[in-house]
Amino acid sequence: MSVQLTVRIPDELAGFVDQDVADGRAVSRADAIAKALAREKRRRAAEHDVELLIAHRGERDDLDGLAEHAVSTPLELD
Repeated sequence: MSVQLTVRIPDELAGFVDQDVADGRAVSRADAIAKALAREKRRRAAEHDVELLIAHRGERDDLDGLAEHAVSTPLELD
């Protein structure tokens, strides 16, 4: 499902969106804007994860041993 939104943006941003479409980075203005909003959503989630990591810095959890083992185990690439 999708919702239609009508927004006004500055000419400079409209040009940026249009350039993404012209360069093939997006198939339409709507696609370019949806991709930008999805990136912003992921960025905010990552920012939240960093805040959680900082808040719990120095605390050990059940996966620390596994992480230490993984770091010291060489990968065998074919």
